[in-house]
Amino acid sequence: MAVKIRLKRMGAKKKPFYRVVAADSRSPRDGKFIENLGTYDPIAGKIDIKEEEVMKWLGNGAIPTDTARNILSQAGVMTKFAESKAKKGN
Repeated sequence: MAVKIRLKRMGAKKKPFYRVVAADSRSPRDGKFIENLGTYDPIAGKIDIKEEEVMKWLGNGAIPTDTARNILSQAGVMTKFAESKAKKGN
């Protein structure tokens, strides 16, 4: 089972709100997901991410989509993951 970290669209028409979720790559965009990892509000520009859970999924091999990777980078999670990965290599 290939797990992806991606966005699930919520909210009203013309007022999008996204949940960052870990989901099976075969499930539909707004369908079944494994775990809720945070939220992203593009209108207010707010990003609320559960860093520990995201780090756990990235460590287990979950692949973020391009947009999710950009959001995680803005939240600083991708740099922490890269640093922890570099420490394990030493």
